[in-house]
Amino acid sequence: MRRALATTFAVAAAFSLTLSAQMQMNEALRKVEGAGIHAAGWKGKVYATEKTAKIEDSKFDLSGGVFTVATSPAAIYWNPANTASGDYTVSATFNEPAFMSSNDHPHPYGVFIGGNKLDTDAATLLYCAAYGNGTYILRGFGPAPFQVGGRRPGTNAAVKKADKGQPVSQEIALSVKGGKVSCSINGTEVVSVDKAEVVGAGKLDSLDGVAGLRVAHNVDVKVSNFKVTK
Repeated sequence: MRRALATTFAVAAAFSLTLSAQMQMNEALRKVEGAGIHAAGWKGKVYATEKTAKIEDSKFDLSGGVFTVATSPAAIYWNPANTASGDYTVSATFNEPAFMSSNDHPHPYGVFIGGNKLDTDAATLLYCAAYGNGTYILRGFGPAPFQVGGRRPGTNAAVKKADKGQPVSQEIALSVKGGKVSCSINGTEVVSVDKAEVVGAGKLDSLDGVAGLRVAHNVDVKVSNFKVTK
């Protein structure tokens, strides 16, 4: 009986993951007015899976210390000056003015660390991101994607959630300290892993590297208070 139940749950989980992946693949990338990177010193790169898209298809503006991001393809954004090593924290506040304004299901946004070879197809990085439905994800690219702490987004009461069209904001911080990597959202640690879980063959080159922003496809979000602290 237990084996049958386990099999049923496994099949259901696999179906859910497959359905989610199909939804993301079937969602057409939008056209963004005023697209391009308009922030001195910042660069961007489209995920390798978005083979027909270009970073110039999305908008990344900086004004008064606030980034306005309107993505078409999923992308990472970084300034090479934001390089960190040893123990450090990368943090930012993300404000989604209207949850799911340009998509038909929740999409994440967050900060990344350990960025190396970012201009190449062998880029490595680790990001923690929040969804406006109250979930979060810790995920790496090494350069192929690898999950940390399970394949599906996690839940935590600290992650804010909103109804479609309503505003929602998340304060996200990704920290490296004493051989541990932890992500805090809105002041609460939601996940912590050992360095060995994210650095190594097929994973990150190192936890030292460039820090930046990761935003999924078809997302409108404003980012403030981005900083790297020791």
